[in-house]
Amino acid sequence: MIQVRIWDLPTRLFHWALAALVIALIITGNVGGDAMVWHFRCGYSVLTLVIFRVCWGFVGGYWSRWRQLACTPAELVKYFKSNNFFSLGHNPVGSVSVLAMLLFLSLQVATGLFSDDEISNAGPLTSLVSERLVGMATQWHKSFGKLIIFFLVITHVLAIAWYFFKKKNNLIKAMVDGNKLSPEPAQSSNDQPRDWLKALVILLFCAGLVYALIQSGAAPMLSALN
Repeated sequence: MIQVRIWDLPTRLFHWALAALVIALIITGNVGGDAMVWHFRCGYSVLTLVIFRVCWGFVGGYWSRWRQLACTPAELVKYFKSNNFFSLGHNPVGSVSVLAMLLFLSLQVATGLFSDDEISNAGPLTSLVSERLVGMATQWHKSFGKLIIFFLVITHVLAIAWYFFKKKNNLIKAMVDGNKLSPEPAQSSNDQPRDWLKALVILLFCAGLVYALIQSGAAPMLSALN
């Protein structure tokens, strides 16, 4: 067996940071009150990370790129028919899971930007849309969207546990040290300081985009108050 670098450091840091932020969002959203300040901050951070991951999917490590997500119908059928399906990167179901998580997290954060609980918390972009759209965004954010995120998180955890106990495959270890064992030589992901610097530049750019987006909604609100 040959050790291959699969997950580069930026991808691993993204994964664990996103996991921590999603947990923080769930906790702060249910606690409410003063915790909502941190709920918003975590939401902005999640949005920054999701945009970063989309960009990193084009320029990141080999196995982190979108073209490596094997989630075509043919690949899914092959996966379910095989008892010994082997994949160094995400398998077909894992690929679908990644896309679903990013999609619904994006939708959840986006609706949060336009939500208003009509008590003390309103998203920074509520002043840019109609009350009808604010109501629709709020309903999704507080009900359907939240339930879907719960479902995806629980499914993700159960899948990791199933692979660990049933298939003796420790997926967490690979996301910690970045390595997997391959029965034959395989392409390794670039994971050098220059790649980390590239990721940092992209992350800062994404953070700037999110900051500009938030400010675009804050300006009309301040004008209205004045």
